[in-house]
Amino acid sequence: MTAAPALVAAVRSAKQFLTYVSSGPFQYAVAEALALPDAYFESFREDMRAKRDILAAGLKEAGFEVCDTAGTYFITTDIRPLGESDGFAFCRSLPERAGVVAIPNAVFYDHREAGAPFVRFAFCKRADLLKEAAERLRQLS
Repeated sequence: MTAAPALVAAVRSAKQFLTYVSSGPFQYAVAEALALPDAYFESFREDMRAKRDILAAGLKEAGFEVCDTAGTYFITTDIRPLGESDGFAFCRSLPERAGVVAIPNAVFYDHREAGAPFVRFAFCKRADLLKEAAERLRQLS
């Protein structure tokens, strides 16, 4: 059974648009963002930097070894100073232990054992939530 020519043409057109313009809807958002004044981006950068610093300081005070970060919404930490070495187990238990969540970095590694002692925390949150999370994490030790 062969497909009708109109169906074949429709599938080819859909594939063409999906393959080469997969982020087409985002182009409107990018165009709007490019029209914003520089002050918007400067303010955004400073806000993210302040939030990063709040969480990083709290993590250090809680005993985590904190890796410096400059271009992401995440802070990577080493959990070994806390007597932990399994990021998966640590992240699974963290919500119950502290009401905070983290992501095991091992999911991003080809060799998961290399990333086992590292977890990351997002700081793209409200400053008051970051301060509360830092306090909860300090109570872990």
